[in-house]
Amino acid sequence: MPDFSIILPCFNAETTIVETLQSITGQTFGDWEAICVDDGSTDATVPLIQNAALIDPRIRLVRNQGKGPSSARNTGALDHSSGGLIAFCDADDLWLPTKLAELAESFAKAEVGGAFGQIGFFQDGPDDATVFSTVPEQDLTIDMLLGENPVCTMSNMTVRRDIFVQSGGFDVSMIHNEDLDWLIRVVGGGARIIGLRSLQTWYRTSVGGLSTNLDAMLAGRARAIASAAAFGVRPSARSHAIHHRYLARRALRLGANRTDALRHSVAGFAHSPVGFLTPLRRGAPTLAGALVATLLPHPLRRYLFS
Repeated sequence: MPDFSIILPCFNAETTIVETLQSITGQTFGDWEAICVDDGSTDATVPLIQNAALIDPRIRLVRNQGKGPSSARNTGALDHSSGGLIAFCDADDLWLPTKLAELAESFAKAEVGGAFGQIGFFQDGPDDATVFSTVPEQDLTIDMLLGENPVCTMSNMTVRRDIFVQSGGFDVSMIHNEDLDWLIRVVGGGARIIGLRSLQTWYRTSVGGLSTNLDAMLAGRARAIASAAAFGVRPSARSHAIHHRYLARRALRLGANRTDALRHSVAGFAHSPVGFLTPLRRGAPTLAGALVATLLPHPLRRYLFS
């Protein structure tokens, strides 16, 4: 039985899956299995995984035809994993070589139920990363999750298998914020999730990804707020402000309607001026960018903010 079961949902990932698997086989900690759950790929994803499995038998292929990433993660973790720790990785993201070793050290403490690290955001390769996530000093809380989720992506999350089983897994009816909903249920159930102040994951950014649909993201957050309410937690004014700041920044990067970023900035500022502006290095540029964006043509907005 390996220490880690790594769950990789895959769909038409032929351009990235080899590099992703190489980042896993290159880990300095070797006691793991990688379960690649294919969701009905029509490109070369499956044969590439099969070739990798011939080289390293710790890699396995599982079929989950066309059921979506949440179902793929549930299938891999609940039906096929044997490790005591479940680590997730998307088929286009990368891990730093010491990630599993650092996690193994953290999970040696019995009270730790889940852990995540810092993320670097890149486009073509890790060398072009200039933006990095902020890891909070305190344990993960529901109100924190309702602001700007510091975990950022499931590629950055590892949890004990028994906790994942108790949570019931991801809500397969959700397309946006299903990871947020799941984290809220895990934290609400009493699991202690800690942040590790070390760079562990490279996240591949794409303006065509799921997070481009701002309205759908808001709808998903409404579902997450309902999940939080089941644990007696309602979002604070500060978390509302932080979330609207996040949406404003997304609107700027995506070159959305010229007033979208300002609309979210105004909404966030109305909830909590201090929450929106803190830290000032994030709040002030977001507000300034939202104001400037209303005056610029679409091509120039995309060039300046993407």
